[in-house]
Amino acid sequence: MALFNYAMRKTWLQQSRIGLSLYDATGRGYLKESDLENYILELIPTLPQLDGLEKSFHSFYVCTALRKFLFFLDPLRTGRIRVQDILASGFLDHLVELRDENLPKDMQESNWFSAPSALRVYGQYLNLDKNHNGMLNKEELSGLGTGTLTSVFVERVFQECLTYEGEMDYKTYLDFVLALENRHEPQSLQYLFKILDLNSQGYLDTFSLNYFFRAIQDQMRQNGQEPVSFQDVKDELFDMIKPADPTKITLQDIINSG
Repeated sequence: MALFNYAMRKTWLQQSRIGLSLYDATGRGYLKESDLENYILELIPTLPQLDGLEKSFHSFYVCTALRKFLFFLDPLRTGRIRVQDILASGFLDHLVELRDENLPKDMQESNWFSAPSALRVYGQYLNLDKNHNGMLNKEELSGLGTGTLTSVFVERVFQECLTYEGEMDYKTYLDFVLALENRHEPQSLQYLFKILDLNSQGYLDTFSLNYFFRAIQDQMRQNGQEPVSFQDVKDELFDMIKPADPTKITLQDIINSG
C-alpha cells in the first residue's frame, strides 16, 4: 500500500509539473500571480478534502492558498514565481494530501491549504473586523490571538506593511499570519526583522530592542505581573544568537543561529 501511495504521489507531482507549465502563458518558466490563482481555483474540484467548501468561499480559499506561495517564493514581490521553485518548495505535497478522503484531523489542521485551516484564518480575520468594513485597523489587529501584541509593535507593523488609508486588507493580514506561524523560516525572519529594525539600519541594537521591550514590561505591569529585566533578556538574546558584532544583531546573525 505504501508503495502504491508513493507511486501515486510521484505520478501526481509529474502531472503537476505538466499542469503548472500549461498555466505558464509566456513559456518562460514562471507563473504570474493570476496564473497561479487560476491553477489553484481549477485544482479545487480535484481535491476531495475541499468538497465541503461553499462555492462562495472559493475566492477566499484561493486568496489564502495563493498567499503562501507568494510569501515564501516571491519575497521580493516581483509578482511571479518560477515553476521550478513551486515544485521544489514542497507546497504541492501539502496540496496532494487533500486528495486523501481519510486525512487525519491533526494533518488537516496543520496543513495551510486544508479547508479547516483556511476557514480558521478567514474566521479570525472576520472576528477581528469589529466595524465590519472588510479591513483591520491597529486596534482591531491588536486583538489577534490572546491580545498580547503591544501597541508599539502593531504601530510598526502598520508602518512597514502595505496598508490602505491606515488599514490592513486580508492579503496583508495573511502575510502577517504566515510570518507569525512560521517564525523559523528565513522569509518570516526577514519580515519580522524589518518591523523590529526601527531606523532601517540593517541591524538591531540595544536601543531598538529596549524600545519594544519597554512596551512588553508595561503590558506585564498592567496584567499585575512583575516585569522581567531587560538587561537579562538582552544578554540571553545575544548569548543565544552570538552575532558577529557583539553590539548589534543582523538578520544574517539570526538566520545563522538556527
